[in-house]
Amino acid sequence: MVVVQDIAGVRDLCSAARADGKRVAVVPTMGALHEGHLVLVDRARSKGQFVVVTIFVNPTQFGPGEDLSRYPRDLEGDVAKLEQRGVDLVFTPNVGDMYPNGHATTVHVSGLTEHLCGAQRPSHFDGVALIVAKLLNIVGPSTAVFGRKDYQQLRVIRRMVRDLDMPIEVLGVPTVRDADGLAKSSRNAYLGPKERERALAISRGLTAAHYAFGSGERRVDELLGAVEAFVKVSADAIDYVTAADPETLEPLPRHAICSERLLLAVAARFAGTRLIDNTVIGEDSPPLARESRR
Repeated sequence: MVVVQDIAGVRDLCSAARADGKRVAVVPTMGALHEGHLVLVDRARSKGQFVVVTIFVNPTQFGPGEDLSRYPRDLEGDVAKLEQRGVDLVFTPNVGDMYPNGHATTVHVSGLTEHLCGAQRPSHFDGVALIVAKLLNIVGPSTAVFGRKDYQQLRVIRRMVRDLDMPIEVLGVPTVRDADGLAKSSRNAYLGPKERERALAISRGLTAAHYAFGSGERRVDELLGAVEAFVKVSADAIDYVTAADPETLEPLPRHAICSERLLLAVAARFAGTRLIDNTVIGEDSPPLARESRR
């Protein structure tokens, strides 16, 4: 495994791999890697013979007062995990290289960024789209692997890649969860035992909605209520509990009747830690087995 910090070095290595007939696959991350990230790495390995992982805590996707300065960082530990997973190249640029003096370009994806997390974090997805566009342009033609836990991010990146005719295949991988159902996230490290137990309300609520849907419930108000019954009594604050179209991310009114697929998405705070989770009922498996949802 090679660890490279400069852009030109990454381009050269990826070009050489393609010249050797290898398919390149890339997993963009902000580090603090956990098993959820490593599952993405494994999926990338199944799609390509030359696997690249990028580690960069991107300042442009953090808003004022957010946790940029304290975001978990463990580059040495991350590199060790990736080497054990058989990664070929780790790209660890610095901020000055990614955003040199005079940088003035932005990337905005309309429509998909206006709801859910975009409503709460208005500049977030511009920062995400910008850094992912830069990373994918550096790596070149490849398969890019992302987790479905960040469902809105995945939709935004797919639209950007399509609209900009980028030579990239975007692959979404199902959310990886701990045995108790909590979606794996680098921010879980902020949670103490009591906050973590309360945070399980999100996956329990999403699971309850799954089983209501499986029993024939199609009223959006009832499906949202199944989630809210858990989250409202456990979270310190709720940014949103939303039912939306899985393709457009347009929220559905509570009086609507859903079709055979429905995105249920949650963003809630526990002792100051903002967690997100989602499920597409009618498509995904429930986050928890029936016997585990109490």
